[in-house]
Amino acid sequence: MSFDLRNAINAISDVVQNRPPPLREFDQIYMKVADMVIQAEYVARVFDNKDIVFVGDGDGIALSAAHLKAQNVVDYGPKSITLLDFDERIVKSVQRFGEKLAPHVTISAELYNVADPLPSGHFGAFDGFHINPPWGASNGGSSVTAFFERGSQATKENSLGIVVIADDPDLPWTQSVLRDTQSRAIELGYVVAEMQPQLHLYHLDDNPDLRSCSCLFRRIDPACMDPSSKPLDPGRLQNFYGRNSPLKVKYVRQKDTLNPDRESDRLYTLETMEGQ
Repeated sequence: MSFDLRNAINAISDVVQNRPPPLREFDQIYMKVADMVIQAEYVARVFDNKDIVFVGDGDGIALSAAHLKAQNVVDYGPKSITLLDFDERIVKSVQRFGEKLAPHVTISAELYNVADPLPSGHFGAFDGFHINPPWGASNGGSSVTAFFERGSQATKENSLGIVVIADDPDLPWTQSVLRDTQSRAIELGYVVAEMQPQLHLYHLDDNPDLRSCSCLFRRIDPACMDPSSKPLDPGRLQNFYGRNSPLKVKYVRQKDTLNPDRESDRLYTLETMEGQ
């Protein structure tokens, strides 16, 4: 890994400036900039010249990886990136910034909630996936495996997946979730190809030292692929974002402003799931 650190940080700061404010109630906790550089370079390297899907991406790693390539900080990166996210503010910010990157990386973004079946047009369409889901402290990692399953469904037989989840040996729940995620990955035909432990820090006031790891999974048994995509079982929606915080919002909707090139705090509405 060799690149100009100043140019890399400047490129990532463009992405940070573009992304909307995080919504803590949906576990949107943003990664710190230096660690975004590390993760974005890693994504660019692992997914060089590949078509990839991000199932959720509040941090902005998708744009960061593409922007590093567009700014010639690195000479590798994904061929195309598709973002699926339930937050329209994030979708539109990626669409807006992605237009500038189109000559270097094809970027698209659309609304999608992980509770819903994967759109048929995306089923088995990509070479790899990236997720940084709610970390599952209060649901036994079910939120993590839900995102993993959608990423798996969206990718081809010989696919790769990068999973970013909490990793702190002093917090037993993080190790249990990590174990159970790997167990579910094995059931889906994957093995751990690489792991970077305790790699990232976040803007998390109540636990500023909590870190996440980056796990690279490689599919080795296509026979384990899901034949279809179904809605999440209602039981898996409980405590999705934390204790007593279920998944009941379908989309975060952005309110239009007079200046669409800038984000403002609290300019959104919540569209709930049917029956919620």
